Amino acid sequence: MARKLKNSELARLDVSEFKQAKKSPIIIVLDNIRSLNNIGSVFRTSDAFLIEKIYLCGITAQPPHNDIRKTALGSTETVDWQYFENTTDIVDKLKSENVQICSIEQAKEATMLYDFKPQPNTKYAFVFGNEVKGVSQKVVDASDLVIEIPQFGTKHSLNISVSAGVVIWDVFSKLVVSR
Repeated sequence: MARKLKNSELARLDVSEFKQAKKSPIIIVLDNIRSLNNIGSVFRTSDAFLIEKIYLCGITAQPPHNDIRKTALGSTETVDWQYFENTTDIVDKLKSENVQICSIEQAKEATMLYDFKPQPNTKYAFVFGNEVKGVSQKVVDASDLVIEIPQFGTKHSLNISVSAGVVIWDVFSKLVVSR
Protein backbone atom coordinates (compact mmCIF):
# COMPACT_ATOMS: atom_id res chain seq x y z
CA MET A 1 0.00 0.00 0.00
CA ALA A 2 1.24 3.49 -0.85
CA ARG A 3 2.30 5.78 1.97
CA LYS A 4 2.38 9.53 1.54
CA LEU A 5 5.87 10.96 1.82
CA LYS A 6 6.78 13.58 4.38
CA ASN A 7 8.36 16.81 3.13
CA SER A 8 11.65 15.70 4.69
CA GLU A 9 11.61 12.59 2.46
CA LEU A 10 11.24 14.47 -0.84
CA ALA A 11 14.94 15.23 -1.37
CA ARG A 12 14.26 18.67 -2.84
CA LEU A 13 17.01 21.04 -3.90
CA ASP A 14 17.79 24.02 -1.72
CA VAL A 15 18.06 27.48 -3.33
CA SER A 16 21.80 27.31 -4.04
CA GLU A 17 21.51 23.77 -5.47
CA PHE A 18 18.63 24.92 -7.67
CA LYS A 19 20.65 27.88 -8.95
CA GLN A 20 23.51 25.52 -9.89
CA ALA A 21 21.34 22.73 -11.33
CA LYS A 22 21.26 22.12 -15.08
CA LYS A 23 18.09 23.74 -16.36
CA SER A 24 15.66 22.41 -18.91
CA PRO A 25 15.88 24.12 -22.33
CA ILE A 26 12.61 25.94 -21.66
CA ILE A 27 12.02 29.67 -21.25
CA ILE A 28 8.68 31.21 -20.32
CA VAL A 29 7.47 34.59 -21.60
CA LEU A 30 4.43 36.13 -19.91
CA ASP A 31 2.76 38.63 -22.25
CA ASN A 32 0.70 41.15 -20.24
CA ILE A 33 -0.64 38.84 -17.52
CA ARG A 34 -3.10 40.60 -15.19
CA SER A 35 -3.46 38.13 -12.33
CA LEU A 36 -0.78 38.15 -9.67
CA ASN A 37 -1.88 34.66 -8.62
CA ASN A 38 -1.33 33.39 -12.17
CA ILE A 39 2.16 34.90 -12.19
CA GLY A 40 2.99 33.23 -8.87
CA SER A 41 1.65 29.89 -10.09
CA VAL A 42 3.80 30.06 -13.22
CA PHE A 43 6.86 30.70 -11.05
CA ARG A 44 6.00 27.69 -8.90
CA THR A 45 5.54 25.40 -11.91
CA SER A 46 8.74 26.77 -13.45
CA ASP A 47 10.64 25.88 -10.28
CA ALA A 48 9.24 22.33 -10.36
CA PHE A 49 10.54 21.72 -13.88
CA LEU A 50 13.86 23.61 -13.75
CA ILE A 51 12.82 26.31 -16.20
CA GLU A 52 15.79 28.40 -17.33
CA LYS A 53 14.13 31.82 -17.06
CA ILE A 54 10.84 33.70 -17.01
CA TYR A 55 10.41 36.99 -18.87
CA LEU A 56 7.71 39.23 -17.43
CA CYS A 57 6.41 41.68 -20.03
CA GLY A 58 4.12 44.69 -20.23
CA ILE A 59 1.58 44.90 -17.41
CA THR A 60 2.81 41.63 -15.88
CA ALA A 61 3.66 42.41 -12.25
CA GLN A 62 7.13 41.73 -10.89
CA PRO A 63 8.30 40.23 -7.61
CA PRO A 64 8.41 41.05 -4.81
CA HIS A 65 4.67 41.31 -4.39
CA ASN A 66 2.58 39.66 -1.66
CA ASP A 67 -0.04 38.31 -4.08
CA ILE A 68 2.64 36.73 -6.28
CA ARG A 69 4.42 35.37 -3.21
CA LYS A 70 1.24 33.60 -1.97
CA THR A 71 1.14 31.23 -4.93
CA ALA A 72 4.86 31.23 -5.80
CA LEU A 73 5.84 29.81 -2.38
CA GLY A 74 9.41 31.07 -2.62
CA SER A 75 10.01 30.19 -6.27
CA THR A 76 10.57 33.86 -7.17
CA GLU A 77 13.84 33.39 -5.27
CA THR A 78 14.89 30.34 -7.29
CA VAL A 79 13.72 30.89 -10.86
CA ASP A 80 15.62 33.58 -12.77
CA TRP A 81 13.41 36.30 -14.19
CA GLN A 82 13.66 39.59 -16.01
CA TYR A 83 11.23 42.34 -16.95
CA PHE A 84 10.76 43.74 -20.47
CA GLU A 85 8.33 46.54 -21.20
CA ASN A 86 7.58 45.19 -24.69
CA THR A 87 7.11 41.48 -25.33
CA THR A 88 8.33 41.87 -28.91
CA ASP A 89 11.70 43.13 -27.63
CA ILE A 90 12.43 39.91 -25.76
CA VAL A 91 11.01 37.80 -28.59
CA ASP A 92 13.39 39.51 -31.05
CA LYS A 93 16.32 39.09 -28.64
CA LEU A 94 15.60 35.39 -28.09
CA LYS A 95 15.19 34.78 -31.82
CA SER A 96 18.61 36.36 -32.40
CA GLU A 97 19.97 33.76 -29.95
CA ASN A 98 18.37 30.92 -31.99
CA VAL A 99 15.67 30.25 -29.41
CA GLN A 100 12.52 28.84 -30.99
CA ILE A 101 9.53 31.08 -30.12
CA CYS A 102 6.27 29.22 -29.55
CA SER A 103 3.11 31.17 -28.81
CA ILE A 104 0.47 29.22 -26.93
CA GLU A 105 -2.68 30.34 -28.65
CA GLN A 106 -5.71 29.25 -30.62
CA ALA A 107 -4.89 30.17 -34.19
CA LYS A 108 -5.43 29.07 -37.75
CA GLU A 109 -2.91 26.38 -38.63
CA ALA A 110 -1.71 26.02 -35.03
CA THR A 111 0.10 22.81 -34.11
CA MET A 112 -1.76 20.79 -31.52
CA LEU A 113 0.31 20.25 -28.39
CA TYR A 114 0.11 16.46 -28.74
CA ASP A 115 1.67 16.79 -32.23
CA PHE A 116 4.48 19.10 -31.09
CA LYS A 117 7.80 17.25 -31.15
CA PRO A 118 10.52 19.32 -29.48
CA GLN A 119 13.94 18.71 -30.93
CA PRO A 120 16.96 17.80 -28.81
CA ASN A 121 19.62 20.50 -28.48
CA THR A 122 17.04 23.21 -29.16
CA LYS A 123 15.96 25.87 -26.71
CA TYR A 124 12.30 26.92 -26.66
CA ALA A 125 10.52 30.01 -25.38
CA PHE A 126 6.81 29.54 -24.75
CA VAL A 127 4.72 32.71 -24.76
CA PHE A 128 1.55 32.83 -22.66
CA GLY A 129 -0.83 35.74 -23.12
CA ASN A 130 -3.24 37.98 -21.31
CA GLU A 131 -6.20 36.30 -19.62
CA VAL A 132 -8.71 38.09 -21.89
CA LYS A 133 -6.86 38.98 -25.10
CA GLY A 134 -4.35 36.11 -25.25
CA VAL A 135 -0.94 36.47 -26.89
CA SER A 136 -0.75 39.69 -28.90
CA GLN A 137 -1.05 39.26 -32.67
CA LYS A 138 2.32 40.99 -33.09
CA VAL A 139 3.96 38.29 -30.97
CA VAL A 140 2.03 35.52 -32.75
CA ASP A 141 3.30 36.93 -36.07
CA ALA A 142 6.89 36.89 -34.77
CA SER A 143 6.63 33.31 -33.48
CA ASP A 144 8.27 30.34 -35.12
CA LEU A 145 5.32 28.20 -34.16
CA VAL A 146 1.88 28.55 -32.62
CA ILE A 147 0.85 25.69 -30.36
CA GLU A 148 -2.71 25.04 -29.30
CA ILE A 149 -3.74 23.03 -26.26
CA PRO A 150 -6.56 20.79 -27.49
CA GLN A 151 -9.78 21.07 -25.51
CA PHE A 152 -12.74 18.76 -25.79
CA GLY A 153 -15.41 20.26 -23.54
CA THR A 154 -17.71 23.24 -23.82
CA LYS A 155 -15.24 25.94 -22.75
CA HIS A 156 -12.79 27.47 -25.19
CA SER A 157 -9.98 28.49 -22.86
CA LEU A 158 -7.92 27.47 -19.87
CA ASN A 159 -6.57 29.64 -17.07
CA ILE A 160 -3.09 30.86 -17.98
CA SER A 161 -1.45 29.10 -15.03
CA VAL A 162 -3.17 25.86 -16.03
CA SER A 163 -2.06 26.34 -19.65
CA ALA A 164 1.50 26.91 -18.50
CA GLY A 165 1.41 23.78 -16.35
CA VAL A 166 0.07 21.65 -19.19
CA VAL A 167 2.61 22.93 -21.73
CA ILE A 168 5.60 22.88 -19.39
CA TRP A 169 4.91 19.32 -18.28
CA ASP A 170 4.23 18.12 -21.82
CA VAL A 171 7.43 19.60 -23.24
CA PHE A 172 9.53 18.69 -20.19
CA SER A 173 8.32 15.09 -20.40
CA LYS A 174 9.13 14.92 -24.11
CA LEU A 175 12.59 16.50 -23.74
CA VAL A 176 13.83 15.36 -20.34
CA VAL A 177 11.78 12.50 -18.92
CA SER A 178 11.54 10.37 -22.07
CA ARG A 179 15.29 10.51 -22.85
